[in-house]
Amino acid sequence: MNASRRDILSAGLAAAAAAVAAPALAQVRRPTVALLGQALITRDLDDRSWAGREALIRALAQSDVRFTDLEVVIRGPRAGAPTRSDPMTVHDADPALIDALARLGINLAATSNNHVFDLGTGGILDTMAALATRGIPFAGTGGDLAAAAAPAFVTTRGGRVALVACATGMVRPGGAATPTRAGVHEIGLGPDGQFEAEGVARMQASIAAARAQADAVIAYQHNHYWEGQNWRTSERQRTFARACIDAGASVFCAHGAPLLHGIEVYKGAPLFHCLGNFIFHTRKAEDHYGPEAWQGVIAECRFEAGRFAGARLVPVQLEPDGPNRGRPALATAAEGRVILDRLAALSDGLGYRLAVRDGAAVIPAG
Repeated sequence: MNASRRDILSAGLAAAAAAVAAPALAQVRRPTVALLGQALITRDLDDRSWAGREALIRALAQSDVRFTDLEVVIRGPRAGAPTRSDPMTVHDADPALIDALARLGINLAATSNNHVFDLGTGGILDTMAALATRGIPFAGTGGDLAAAAAPAFVTTRGGRVALVACATGMVRPGGAATPTRAGVHEIGLGPDGQFEAEGVARMQASIAAARAQADAVIAYQHNHYWEGQNWRTSERQRTFARACIDAGASVFCAHGAPLLHGIEVYKGAPLFHCLGNFIFHTRKAEDHYGPEAWQGVIAECRFEAGRFAGARLVPVQLEPDGPNRGRPALATAAEGRVILDRLAALSDGLGYRLAVRDGAAVIPAG
């Protein structure tokens, strides 16, 4: 073969390789996800007097997915009598409040918590129907156990993101899903004090199934098994979070305590053991939980090819009293320093050094 023919052939092979590579490169997905504190929303947020609303919406709009835990049951035609004896702890909301969350940009929700059963099984069904009607994907409840444990998906310009959700602790009798009953995807404790092996395996199987269909997978836990005090992350939760990452989750996120918990990184993936509150319409007195209950962070996470690619943590301050109690806003510089310094100290207790600079905290790619 002469040189010219060899060059022509080489050029042709290179062009063919480039033609094959180009679609592959185009298929790389880089979804961005804003993980928020839990949303205990029971009344209108009163947009007219909310000075920080637009800044908050702009911050959330930077991410493809905006995720929260819907910490209420939605009232509907199937709702039953309250399942709690103390009316102060019944958290129910009008369906229109889902629209209020959607106006903020929320487009993915967990429903696996201890309040979605506050109006019985009918309340769970009404909550699911209200979210479905509004086109907001959710995970953590279902018409039976298989459906409650199944992943939810949201497709965005950046790629497809999956959510697998469960609850551990404080789901009242009758609220957990079974093979024949609608309810919450609950994982209980085994005789060894760890989460039940069967439930963990079910969670891992759902994560693996989600991973095969999505560009990033959020593993979510609503946890009420703390280590003595509700600001301490239990070893069983840390073990469970790692098991979720081992199964294929891109990130682990939890709520439960209305307080921030520390952060750690495992195999390059962040474990957000509790992101605190995003909206907190509690009926209890301001000092019942302390000032820390009125704090949270937005974890702006980036993913590439299913793996965590870095995050920025933006502090959020909630109004602790007055007519707009529990409403969020981006923290001021002074408020942000308090929130992030506390989060850094909690993370240090879990063995992770959180970098705080320029009013935010940064978690680099692993």
